[in-house]
Amino acid sequence: MDERIQIALVVSGLLCAVWISRKINIWRIKRTYLSIMSDLEKRGAVDFRSAVALPYEKQSILKFGMKDYRPKALEFLVANGVVGKTGDGKYYLRDTSGSNSSFSPF
Repeated sequence: MDERIQIALVVSGLLCAVWISRKINIWRIKRTYLSIMSDLEKRGAVDFRSAVALPYEKQSILKFGMKDYRPKALEFLVANGVVGKTGDGKYYLRDTSGSNSSFSPF
């Protein structure tokens, strides 16, 4: 096989691998956003009076296993107004029927 064809195949293979890994990370982050929102909904944290503390608010010092996207995802949801945070560090799901109804992280 010609050397140029081999180089082209290797480069295209690497580009495909990067593209697939990005798609997998996007899928995992999106799943994390939805799981945080469903967790708050299950706990009944729908306004600031019913806010709850979340155990995954902060990243763990011991990083064993798969990467935990929940702390960063929670920070993103708070910054975009989907999730509210009280003064004592509890979280609640904000009303999404208003201006944030078209929220989409992707």
